[in-house]
Amino acid sequence: MKSRAVGPGRRLLLLLLLLLLVLRAAYVRGAQRPRRYTPDWRSLDARPLPDWFDKAKFGVFVHWGVFSVPAWGSEWFWWHWKGEGLPQYEQFMSDNYPPGFSYADFGPQFTARFFHPEAWTDLFQAAGAKYVVLTTKHHEGFTNWPSPVSWNWNSKDVGPHRDLVGELGKALRKRNIRYGLYHSLLEWFHPLYLLDKKNGFKTQYFVRAKTMPELYDLVNRYEPDLLWSDGEWECPDTYWNSTVFLSWLYNDSPVKDQVVVNDRWGQNTSCHHGGYYNCQDKFKPESLPDHKWEMCTSIDKISWGFRRNMVMGDIASDCEIISELVQTVSLGGNYLLNIGPTKDGLIVPIFQERLLAVGKWLNINGEAIYASKPWRIQLERNTTSVWYTSKGTALYAIFLHWPENGVLNLVSPVTTSTTQITMLGIQKDLKWSTGPEEGLLIYLPQLPLFTLPVEFGWTIKLTGVH
Repeated sequence: MKSRAVGPGRRLLLLLLLLLLVLRAAYVRGAQRPRRYTPDWRSLDARPLPDWFDKAKFGVFVHWGVFSVPAWGSEWFWWHWKGEGLPQYEQFMSDNYPPGFSYADFGPQFTARFFHPEAWTDLFQAAGAKYVVLTTKHHEGFTNWPSPVSWNWNSKDVGPHRDLVGELGKALRKRNIRYGLYHSLLEWFHPLYLLDKKNGFKTQYFVRAKTMPELYDLVNRYEPDLLWSDGEWECPDTYWNSTVFLSWLYNDSPVKDQVVVNDRWGQNTSCHHGGYYNCQDKFKPESLPDHKWEMCTSIDKISWGFRRNMVMGDIASDCEIISELVQTVSLGGNYLLNIGPTKDGLIVPIFQERLLAVGKWLNINGEAIYASKPWRIQLERNTTSVWYTSKGTALYAIFLHWPENGVLNLVSPVTTSTTQITMLGIQKDLKWSTGPEEGLLIYLPQLPLFTLPVEFGWTIKLTGVH
């Protein structure tokens, strides 16, 4: 039997088919291979933000450390006392502590004796928090975990003799609450940091011996969902080696797929680089930003850490907190609300009360908050201020003050033949009408205010509108 010769045309076709198969195999391998991020902001900033963060909307911030022992002035106590030498801090020390008492002497008094992580987590869950951020180390340098490079200035060696970071993490994970770790890059009085500062930050002794080993240790040991960086403002990101760390975090760390970071990685990065933006503390944009952001604020308006000299006038009210939460979410942000526990690990009743008030409100109105998206209009001011959010085909209008005539007037939503309008927490549909001049008129329930599902910040749900 004679073999049939393959003609040149057929040979070319076979070669083309073989080339296509090779290219397809290479493409599949490339598609399956995860993207590698290089240690530069252009590459790092291109990483998509894991979507759990935008869906979460509300978190609790916890400032806790040795500064909770003097518990006076603010968590910047050591700096105000020794860094600036403010006379009121020197007077406080002479009035209350023996001569020669140092800041390190506060360490053993940070006992955390009544710290029960399960009780904390019960409270955070009742508050409606979807994530919790704990200070692992503030600017004082004391670590709330057994850091291998913070000898005799950590919660295992001094004070509680416990791994506070690890214990809270275990309790939160049982309830599927995301865990964030706050970490200060700088330490005010660390000798190596002061040496680098003296050298104009041309050396990196502190970064190599302290900052970076601790960041890698926190990630590998606790696998956090969020890294909340701070203490960046004195140095550029090149001093901190931030981009090298973040490229490892995004490429090779155990949390590379779900971890979220903020923007405080160098004096040049806030509001420009990183994951989501904090910009500055208590940041409140006037209009919808084009980048995911978070407002961090504190129930105690004066301090982030617990203060014994706190008075009621310093405490944000339920109405203030809920108003800020609504405004923040309407403008596409997350709301991170801070409390400061005592040195013993107690969360004082006024902080508990405020958190539980948020939880009660979210229990009724959470549908308009969690996993929502900004609408085409965020704020409408008419007879009352109305903030909008949206989710799928539903539009939510949250109004902060009850109209005197019991009629809510909206001009932005356009009704259709399928429009339905309800109030969250009340079963019945609401009556409404439209007019060429007044827009949409919604007739609110004729009930005494104290019988409504919430006392402040009511949500109208609209479907079949555009």
